[in-house]
Amino acid sequence: MKVLLVDDHPLILSALQAMIQELDPDVRVTAVGSAGAARSALAADADFDLVLLDLQLGDASGFDVLVEMLKAHPALPVVVISASDRASDVIQAIDLGAMGFLPKRMTTEDLADALRLVMAGGIFVPTMTVNPVRDADEPEPAASHAAPAPGESLPSFEELGVTPRQADVLTLLLQGKSNKDIARRLGLSVETIKDHVQAVLRALGVSSRTQAVLAVGQMTQKRRGAGR
Repeated sequence: MKVLLVDDHPLILSALQAMIQELDPDVRVTAVGSAGAARSALAADADFDLVLLDLQLGDASGFDVLVEMLKAHPALPVVVISASDRASDVIQAIDLGAMGFLPKRMTTEDLADALRLVMAGGIFVPTMTVNPVRDADEPEPAASHAAPAPGESLPSFEELGVTPRQADVLTLLLQGKSNKDIARRLGLSVETIKDHVQAVLRALGVSSRTQAVLAVGQMTQKRRGAGR
C-alpha cells in the first residue's frame, strides 16, 4: 500500500508517518509538507492507494487542494486530517469528495484506529450532528470514494433496518453512483431506485447522500468502540 501524507507541520508529519508505518510496516509513506510538494509527488507517481491531507497548508487551502486532487485523479481516495473538528468543516470536506475526516485532537489510540479503518478502505468521520445539505436525488462527489471496507465499515442490513436490496443500493450510493448508474447495475428502473434511496435515507435518519456517508461513518465508529 502507498500513502501520500500532506501536512505542513514537520513534527505532526513525522508523527503521523511513524504511526502509519507502525500500524503496517509494509506501507510505503511519502510525506510532504506543502500543496506544491503534493502536486509534484502525484505528478511523479499517481498510483497512491490513499492520501491523508491536512486542511491548513502554508501554500494553499486544503479544501482547494482536495478539489484539485480529485479533479485530476477522480479515483484517488483522499481523507482529510485536521486540527479542526467543526461540523461545517467535516461536512464541507465530505461534500467536496473526501472519504473521511480525522481530527488530530483524537487520542493516539483513537487516531490509530481511525487510520487503520481508512487504510482498509473504510469511512471515518467524527461524532457530530448531521445537518441537511442537499437534495437526496442529487448525486454527490462526497461519496465517490467512500466504499466501505468489507465486513468492517458497513453495518449489516439488519442493523441498518433495510432490506438486502436496499443495502445493495446503499453500497453503490456510498460509492457516489447516480440513481441512473445504480439502476443500470442492479437491473431496476430509476424510479424504483429513487424509492429505495429514500427508504435507505429514512432508515439512516438523514435526508441526503452526504449525510448518509457521515451517518455510516459514525455508526462504524460506534460499532468499533463497542467491539473493544
